[in-house]
Amino acid sequence: MTLGFVMLTHTALDRAAQIARHWATRGCPVVIHVDLRTPRAQAEQLQADLSDLPNIRFSTRHACEWGTWGLVAATQAAASLMLAEFPQVRHVYLASGACLPLRPVEELRAYLEARPRTDFIESVTTADVGWTIGGLNAERFTLRFPFAWRKNRLLFDVYVELQRRFRIRRKLPNGLVPHLGSQWWCLTRQTLSAILDGPGRAEFDAFFRRVWIPDESYFQSLVRLFSTNIESRSLTLSKFDYQGKPHIFYDDHLQLLRRSDCFVARKIWPQANKLYDTFLAPSAGSEPRAEPNPGKIDRLFAKAVERRTAGRPGLYMQSRFPNREWETGRTAAPYSVFEGFSEVFEDFDTWLSKLAGTRVHGHLFAPDRVEYAGGASVYNGCLSDSAALRDYNPRSFLTNLVWNTRGERQCFQFGPNDAQEIAEFIAGDPNAQVSVITGAFAIPLFQSNRNFGEIRAEAAQLQKTEAEFVAILRASWVKARVRIWSLAEFIESPMEPLQTIVDEISPRSSRRLTEVPRLADLTGFGQFLQNLRNQGMKPVLMGDFPVGPDLPSTPGRRVRPYVVK
Repeated sequence: MTLGFVMLTHTALDRAAQIARHWATRGCPVVIHVDLRTPRAQAEQLQADLSDLPNIRFSTRHACEWGTWGLVAATQAAASLMLAEFPQVRHVYLASGACLPLRPVEELRAYLEARPRTDFIESVTTADVGWTIGGLNAERFTLRFPFAWRKNRLLFDVYVELQRRFRIRRKLPNGLVPHLGSQWWCLTRQTLSAILDGPGRAEFDAFFRRVWIPDESYFQSLVRLFSTNIESRSLTLSKFDYQGKPHIFYDDHLQLLRRSDCFVARKIWPQANKLYDTFLAPSAGSEPRAEPNPGKIDRLFAKAVERRTAGRPGLYMQSRFPNREWETGRTAAPYSVFEGFSEVFEDFDTWLSKLAGTRVHGHLFAPDRVEYAGGASVYNGCLSDSAALRDYNPRSFLTNLVWNTRGERQCFQFGPNDAQEIAEFIAGDPNAQVSVITGAFAIPLFQSNRNFGEIRAEAAQLQKTEAEFVAILRASWVKARVRIWSLAEFIESPMEPLQTIVDEISPRSSRRLTEVPRLADLTGFGQFLQNLRNQGMKPVLMGDFPVGPDLPSTPGRRVRPYVVK
């Protein structure tokens, strides 16, 4: 009888009883502490279930609020009872009711007997700690924490801020160097008795009562004063996520737990029947095992944290959606945005769809409805054409559209008449290809048969909106691939811009354009712009259009677009 277990329990007491029985029937005494907050009837039932085992004891109960002294007091009470009741025990292993042995007790006992004077406890100085969440490393020792963080968070924060403001600092006991580490340890009888029965315990206890999360620092610090041989690692597999919360192991983690070669794992889901049945079976552990090495599965946990925090490009989920810019990519695939093209060309959507083999929508952000390709009212992923639903969250609408159509490039029209809230999102998206013909919004006004006063007022408003969009596209933070032409500049030589756009949409196609879609009839458009000037509105985005009937043209000249990278 060289190994004893101290168990801290508060929930799932049926599983705690199962584990305690597993250890006790294999010659290992067990001392169980039941949280004082656990209903008395449940605690009594646990004692009754284990009353047939002579090497199981129950220690004095303490309230174990997370981050407070109660956890240390519970451990002290159970460990003291272990040392007093079972003098044959040479190593004491601290575990919880949510722990599960992964290897036979005989292997753990043999492992410890080969290292009779070694204490296994993670013990790292505060300067070297990189895993604490919340920013309180050294301050957890220099400030006082009389309030529980979970129950009295406001008082906790206010009291910390007051101590910082008035520069209040606690004095550490002589010789104490604060260390931090995992709560789950395995200590030798000599070291544990020196900590519990040493002459300085009263002073150390008084100090650590006001330390934040003392269960991660009490034994981890005091072991440095009394131990002669420390292995700064835990024999218990315990993983934490990016928020500092423990990973919970389920049935589908069976092979992962086997690969770790650890002796004990925490934290196990109480309903993980497959894990309990497998690792507690009499034949468990028949295969030879290597040195415990939880590092072998660290890569998988790192991948899990990365997937949870960053996710997949263009796929948003609960863990990162509320956090701005928590993304590996705003959208899942490249897409193209065209402004002014459907006004300059007749039937531009059909022409581009046939030529590039892509899906070309109308104005997805039109004010009245979403103009899906083919006039569909519902699109991939059950996306409705309702403008109200789209405008409730335009970013989610666009990211869902691109995600649900992965493998098929999406193209859509955009303009100053559309809802503009999505503009900055598109400009900051590396997957976006944005092509703009500025001033083309005036063509439908030119072709309309409306009162000229109304046309002038609407043209002024549309020009202001488009100018703001162009300013966004020219900002230094833009990540989209942006090309901007004025209307006059584009009409001079439309072939080259269209060829560039098609090549980018279909990079594998080496076909040269031989014709462009039919241009809108712009005869008299220059005079129309002059009339706007005469009415007091200055059209500046259209470029230099002659007042005469001829369109702007420069034979033999190849126009290069304005490119923003």
